[in-house]
Amino acid sequence: MISIKSEREIELLEKAGHVVYLTHCYLKPYIKPGITTKELDKLAYDFIKSQGCTPSFLNYDGFPNSICTSINQEVVHGIPSNRKLKNGDIISIDIGACYKGYHGDSAWTYSVGKISSRNEYLMEHTRKSLFIGLEEVKPGNHIGDIGAAISEYALSHNLGVVKELVGHGVGQNVHEEPDVPNYGTRGSGPILKEGMVIAIEPMLTLGSPDICILDDDWTIETEDYSNSAHYEHTVVVTKDGYKILTGGENG
Repeated sequence: MISIKSEREIELLEKAGHVVYLTHCYLKPYIKPGITTKELDKLAYDFIKSQGCTPSFLNYDGFPNSICTSINQEVVHGIPSNRKLKNGDIISIDIGACYKGYHGDSAWTYSVGKISSRNEYLMEHTRKSLFIGLEEVKPGNHIGDIGAAISEYALSHNLGVVKELVGHGVGQNVHEEPDVPNYGTRGSGPILKEGMVIAIEPMLTLGSPDICILDDDWTIETEDYSNSAHYEHTVVVTKDGYKILTGGENG
């Protein structure tokens, strides 16, 4: 069931979302060649705890860390490890924080050192596709309007749209109804209503959108090893549009 959040719930969700945004801001200066993803995870854990929150992803369905760190061809759910970032990498960092039982959720893709023009293109247009999707968020529109706008933009820029992974509702659970695909048909799916809180998160690729899951049962990467980018904001539907709960443009 899709829930409509009360004013108090939205205040708590906004607090959680702001901590997610602050965590992205805190981590960004550390994203350099030589740092390990496990070190980034520890920095994120300590910062989230310092803000009076807990990491939403830690032990979520058995996930072993506080953030997801997905490098290059990894699309989502990369597990932090002793792997060091290298010059030219791109890394998608997905962060969740829980405040008094309510969650914030946001992912952003970052460059490591100097990256290729192809990676810059991928990041630029994946980020833009998120905001293209957000433009469709208003009462009376449909979930399908969001996905249609994202996929139309992505395909017009020759980027692959991962279909198996979708956005979602956010509240007392980090993943709630409804699903928010990054493709769809305008006028289809649930109708958006004031007070709904959803995470919109396009995941686009430079090549094929086909994906596979690795032996760790978490990390998902592109089948053709083409690089992927991932951008996500949690938003609340307002009377005339939307409000981002997870901060401004982190990247």
